[in-house]
Amino acid sequence: MNNTIDFLEQIIRFPSLSGQEEDVIQFMYKKFQPLADEVTLVPLSDDLLKDPEYSSPIQDIKYDGRHYLRLKIRGTGSGKSLIFNAHADVVPASATDKNQFDPYQEDGKVYGRGAMDDKGQIAVFYLLLKMIKEKKLRFKGDIIFHIVVEEENGGNGALAAIRSGDKADAVIVLESSNLKIFTSVRGAVWFKVTCFGKAGHSGFSGKSASALKMAVQVMGILENFHEKLLAESQGIPLFDKYENPMPITFGKLQAGNWPAATPSEAVLEGVLGLLPNKTRFEVMQEMEDAIKSESDEQLHNNFKLEFTYRHEGHILDINHPLVTVLSEACSHAGIKPENDAMVASCDGWFYSKLLDIPTVVFGPGDLMSAHSSDEHIPIDQIQKAAEILLNFLNRWCEDSN
Repeated sequence: MNNTIDFLEQIIRFPSLSGQEEDVIQFMYKKFQPLADEVTLVPLSDDLLKDPEYSSPIQDIKYDGRHYLRLKIRGTGSGKSLIFNAHADVVPASATDKNQFDPYQEDGKVYGRGAMDDKGQIAVFYLLLKMIKEKKLRFKGDIIFHIVVEEENGGNGALAAIRSGDKADAVIVLESSNLKIFTSVRGAVWFKVTCFGKAGHSGFSGKSASALKMAVQVMGILENFHEKLLAESQGIPLFDKYENPMPITFGKLQAGNWPAATPSEAVLEGVLGLLPNKTRFEVMQEMEDAIKSESDEQLHNNFKLEFTYRHEGHILDINHPLVTVLSEACSHAGIKPENDAMVASCDGWFYSKLLDIPTVVFGPGDLMSAHSSDEHIPIDQIQKAAEILLNFLNRWCEDSN
């Protein structure tokens, strides 16, 4: 276990923000070499920018010369196959904490940016593969690991992975779930609203139109739309226990360059969650319709709505074999199995919706600490997660020894 925690702390030290993961990918490529039958640096290409599912919240990002990591344990026969997914990128460090890429241990937990989201999940892979190697286990079904980039800005690494041709009978995406099985996962759209006004001096009332005031109006309209969408999304099992499982967040508003002048342009950016009762395309159209129908005369024809990130929600029946076998593996490891909903979006939808593969989310750690200066992961949960997944593989992919 000490080797696994050393590995985790080493990869936390890489400030692998979205688009800047290559160094940690190269480091892990060497670390995983002894542990899998195939360890491959899969090249990315700028052609990814042309994919209709590409997400683009980061401008001018490039892919030539970058990679994601693919591992494989080759099966020996007729067992079911599996794909694991985890991501190597992290969000920027909190503004109040400049040392988040310096990991430390306290009270049985590892702290640091990415400790839980999602490098602690990659540490589970590392421990799992070490256990398989040490026990000299072989499985009938193939086991593939996708360690991808750019999950945090829309999942472009997972998009590249699903376009590679890899298929399997099931997928487990490792994100923090407190060892619960997330069979229901919400979606999200990241939006960008540009409002166009007329610049003018503060002394000439009525001669200008404030794009900033238009953007504030848009915020109110979208708040109202969110309330309506939330009301329409009641009655979905596992989500209903959450007061607001699909919040709207306004993250950025940029306008103006002088206090005494009305700005001619304002840019509002945010994210809206959505549940599986609505498709992303329905929500996107309804957002545009809401702004048009509720706007005043100035705003009505003077805005542009764009979507830089579009994820569907997805649900897997709790009686599906993937869920029941993973539940059995939890019970065998002394963990009471519990199905729950993930009130965030992740890479799971690429496999579930675009490849039609049964998909769940599972992993150690509490999602509540993600993206915070207190981000951490319990060491004992890393070990327990690896034990559960090994139990699962013995059942799903079938031990051939």
